[in-house]
Amino acid sequence: MRPPRSPSNPTGKEPKVLFELFCPCGIPGLCVGGKSTMSSVAVLTQESFAEHRSGLAQQQVKVTALNSEEENDPPTYKEAFPPLPEKAPCLEAAQEPSGPWSKIRPIKASVITQVFHVPLEERKYKDMNQFGEGEQAKICLDIMQKTGAHLELSLAKDQGLSIMVSGKLEAVMKARKEIVARLQTQASATVAIPKEHHRFVIGKNGEKLQDLELKTATKIQIPRPDDPSNQIKITGTKEGIEKARHEILLISAEQDKRAVERLDVEKVYHPFIAGPYNKLVSELMQETGTRINIPPPSVNKTEIVFTGEKEQLAQAVARVKKIYEEKKKKTTTIAVEVKKSQHKYVIGPKGNSLQEILEKTGVSVEIPPTDSSSETVILRGEPEKLGQALTEVYAKANSFTVSSVSAPSWLHRFIIGKKGQNLAKITQQMPKVHIEFTEGEDKITLEGPTEDVNVAQEQIEVMVKDLINRMDYAEINVDHKFHRHLIGKNGANINRIKDLYKVSVRIPPDNDKSNLIRIEGDPQGVQQAKKELLELASRMENERTKDLIIEQKFHRTIIGQKGERIREIREKFPEVIINFPDPAHKSDIVQLRGPKNEVEKCTKYMQKMVADLVENSFSISVPIFKQFHKNIIGKGGANIKKIREESNTKIDLPAENSNSETIVITGKRANCEAARHRILAIQKELANITEVEVSIPSKLHNSLIGAKGRFIRSIMEECGGVHIHFPTEGSGSDTVTIRGPAQDVEKAKKQLLHLAEEKQTKSYTVDLRAKPEYHKFLIGKGGGNIRKVRDNTGARIIFPTSEDKDQELITIMGTEEAVKEAQKELEALIKNLDNVVEDSMVVDPKHHRHFVIRRGQVLREIADEYGGVMVSFPRSGTQSDKVTLKGAKDCVEAAKKRIQEIIEDLALRSFKLTVTVDPKYHPKIIGRKGAVITQIRTEHEVNIQFPDKDDESQAQDQITITGYEKNAEAARDAIMKIVGELEQMVSEDVTLDHRVHARIIGARGKAIRKIMDEFKVDIRFPQSGAPDPNCVTVTGLPENVEEAIDHILNLEEEYLADVVDNEAMQVYMKPSSHEESKAPSKGFVVRDAPWATVNNEKAPDMSSSEDFPSFGAQVAPKTLPWGPKR
Repeated sequence: MRPPRSPSNPTGKEPKVLFELFCPCGIPGLCVGGKSTMSSVAVLTQESFAEHRSGLAQQQVKVTALNSEEENDPPTYKEAFPPLPEKAPCLEAAQEPSGPWSKIRPIKASVITQVFHVPLEERKYKDMNQFGEGEQAKICLDIMQKTGAHLELSLAKDQGLSIMVSGKLEAVMKARKEIVARLQTQASATVAIPKEHHRFVIGKNGEKLQDLELKTATKIQIPRPDDPSNQIKITGTKEGIEKARHEILLISAEQDKRAVERLDVEKVYHPFIAGPYNKLVSELMQETGTRINIPPPSVNKTEIVFTGEKEQLAQAVARVKKIYEEKKKKTTTIAVEVKKSQHKYVIGPKGNSLQEILEKTGVSVEIPPTDSSSETVILRGEPEKLGQALTEVYAKANSFTVSSVSAPSWLHRFIIGKKGQNLAKITQQMPKVHIEFTEGEDKITLEGPTEDVNVAQEQIEVMVKDLINRMDYAEINVDHKFHRHLIGKNGANINRIKDLYKVSVRIPPDNDKSNLIRIEGDPQGVQQAKKELLELASRMENERTKDLIIEQKFHRTIIGQKGERIREIREKFPEVIINFPDPAHKSDIVQLRGPKNEVEKCTKYMQKMVADLVENSFSISVPIFKQFHKNIIGKGGANIKKIREESNTKIDLPAENSNSETIVITGKRANCEAARHRILAIQKELANITEVEVSIPSKLHNSLIGAKGRFIRSIMEECGGVHIHFPTEGSGSDTVTIRGPAQDVEKAKKQLLHLAEEKQTKSYTVDLRAKPEYHKFLIGKGGGNIRKVRDNTGARIIFPTSEDKDQELITIMGTEEAVKEAQKELEALIKNLDNVVEDSMVVDPKHHRHFVIRRGQVLREIADEYGGVMVSFPRSGTQSDKVTLKGAKDCVEAAKKRIQEIIEDLALRSFKLTVTVDPKYHPKIIGRKGAVITQIRTEHEVNIQFPDKDDESQAQDQITITGYEKNAEAARDAIMKIVGELEQMVSEDVTLDHRVHARIIGARGKAIRKIMDEFKVDIRFPQSGAPDPNCVTVTGLPENVEEAIDHILNLEEEYLADVVDNEAMQVYMKPSSHEESKAPSKGFVVRDAPWATVNNEKAPDMSSSEDFPSFGAQVAPKTLPWGPKR
């Protein structure tokens, strides 16, 4: 069996070296004092196992490598299974057991438990009646959530509070701090320590202070550095304050013992005090326990700082002074000239060469700064050692060299190679050599050890010579405006040339405005690429550009929804480049570019296409009553689709939420007329629609229509929305067509003729002004108010539409007498509206939400309808039922009446009924993405609530419907109809070969969805790992299930033949595999086992639970005649 993957064996392959550890007791685990213990198991990682094994005596542990080729002697039983220590006598029980197992360290528990006690007098919450509840319990829950620790509270006899906290150490400490801060009364105290000691209390990054606060469960406030105060404030319990105070004073006392001293030592003697690689100063620091800070060579300071306890610090200072005085007396200097470029080699990486010279000779080498032009190097040391040091300096200086190789700059990238491959071969062999290429220079610079540089130089020279022999370059001049055409779309053109001729073509970027193109590579390839590029450029120079004027509205149609139409044109004329303007530029110019003949052909083709589009863009508007739009669309859009296809027109209907009744038909004129006739026929068939023609002199048409159709629109609205159609201006026709329900048409006809007569005799007009928010109130619900004025006076009143610029203008038309009377009535109404009053009414708070939800949509509607009246509901959270209304007196009264109507309607709408439906049908009633239930909700205007699956207190078979009683009952019937259909459904299992499942399901389930839709069934395939992978379940009405099963079985037969053929082919395609016979494994073998000795002890029985008990299972004792052992 293949071993599982694990961190120690990520590949899951058979390991070559096997280790098995067993206890003499027969239990794989840990033994203590010779006795088995089942209470804990030590799990060792590879690292810790290696560490423990390292402690075993060499002669006790041997690793046996099992090799298939050669087999060493097997290990002895004692080597493989080292014996555990014998049980120690009572007197020696305290001693640690010796032997190989003594190395295993005990594993500490990660969870700890601590108990904290809060005395009664220090408790924050002392209400005995509220123990286990109230504020105290809330705080404990909050602490548990914050820290992750577990808290248990109990009351002691003295009414003190005991809190047991369990968790990880860090969590327990945090919980303790929170308990003290929130459940115990807080005291505060101050402690004064020297200001310079404050930083030691804070510690690095504030860690010391945080640790101190956690340990003592207090809050410690240390004054800011700019605050002269030396007082530290401690807040917490008395016990915590005492602990914190003690700790702070200890830190201060410790700092009092320490001292700081500064010693001025000339900079040139610092290296002697530090010693090579800082060894001398490190030893001194270790011996004296003093911290010695020597400024680095880059910092121009001479002061050495000592920090530590006074006595030890004095010793360190004395030792440093001694070294300084000694070196000052004994050392001398010599100055030598070394090239500036060689200084870095004398210094070495990170100054290692200087340290090496100091260690070998005891001489310090002083190098001038990099920004200095001096080449003088000073050697300082004892006279007899200066000669050796000088030799070392020159050796280091000359150990590196700088060289250069001549190579044309255009060859540099070929020398470097793709992704630096060529250069990597050299740098891998000689990593100390630095190779530098400078752009535009015909040379390569090499720097490094002399021998390595010479070898690298030879290799690069050979490479350069080879490249010069087999490579060439050419430069051509091509006008930069043609460069992007040479490159082609996404570089297609230039990449083809590069791949075909195996060359590199370098075209300058557009912003350079350079005409120079460089071709590099194989000499023959360079010449061929040059020839082709020049030919392309020549052809482009002979090309012509033509601007085609096409109205922008046709651009999208020519391009196509996903660019498919323009792609066809480009494929037809591949040599012509067609550029459309950016839609944002509102330009009609389409640019064509290419060979002259091709451009002309493409122009004619596109002009013909545009002519067809113009012919097909004739548009006609048909006014159709809104209630008949859905009949014209038909079920699933069937009617409108049929009209569109048969008349070959585009038909656009207004959006459902739009007030427009106009349907727009676009296409050829004759086709549009035919489509219009069919749509009007549907409307006529559905309703009692009549069409009447009235003769009115054409000279009166404009005055009857009014400015922007205001006048005629008011007649249409007043007469139930009839459609009045005037002939086009200039036609000379007097015929006006009125279409609509017979009664409304007759009314409109009378009004039109009456107005025409008035216009011909005497017509009088007056303009009034009123705030736009008053208009709706003046008109009244359903036009009731304004109709009264019209009936009383006989005048026509026209209000502005949303398109009119002047929204305050109201026009009154009619006879002079009628107009003046209507004006008087309207002015009185407007005057009342300007009289603002404030009133209030009582509305039950449960209804408030209905008025304010959706950003107060209901209130906005009331304001629009009733002259901008302001309705204010009390704020949420307050229990007030008073609603304030402010506005014109009449508007306020009307708004109050409307609010009352809404409340009564809400009461009617809150009818609730429940229906019992088996939960297994709920998903089907809801439908995919809630489609079914959403349709029922919308159709019947009800709210439907399904039970919450997670709430066990709810009955899972109850569906609640809320709305008007009639609607709720209709929704219930709709749900029960679905349930009835579902109850008739059956489920049948069919055996379908699992190899054809994927074919039947199809890409992304398209095929199976089509089958389910066609047969109105649900088909479920088995999941991976199912007991029967061939079992497919079909659910639906019995006759549909049978038809679906027949269909998928036919598909199985068809697809299975392909599968069998493919499998047969695979047999011939696969190479025959020869399995090598493997020798049976001998397993793990040991010598000198107890059962192989003269005593003939029986080998342990691996099937025996006594010899090899399982973890945690009790060992069955041997049955003895005198009963079990005690």
